[in-house]
Amino acid sequence: QVQLVESGGGLVQAGGSLRLSCAASGSRFSINAMAWYRRAPGKERELVARITDSTTTNYADSVKGRFAISRDNTKNTVYLQMNSLKPEDTAVYYCHVVVGWSRPTAYWGQGTQVTVSS
Repeated sequence: QVQLVESGGGLVQAGGSLRLSCAASGSRFSINAMAWYRRAPGKERELVARITDSTTTNYADSVKGRFAISRDNTKNTVYLQMNSLKPEDTAVYYCHVVVGWSRPTAYWGQGTQVTVSS
């Protein structure tokens, strides 16, 4: 019912910046929450950032102060601005979107690779 298209990943040097985007499309739906997860080599998937409305956000301690999540409701798009990137940020980043309210349903993006060189 809902498809997620991610973009913005790439290769950057430590200290650089990237901006990830995730656009949701499909039939009628209403997004109630959006988030970014990541899975680094040899590690389990972890929550990076979550936004439930235009002002309510949560961040992993490891990215707090460096990353910023935002959303554009008119475009059904969530962004992740990543600054001061570190090699340990290297991972596949996945967009996660929850749609609906009475019966919420979760959708995952295909993932976008972020590689930070040292």
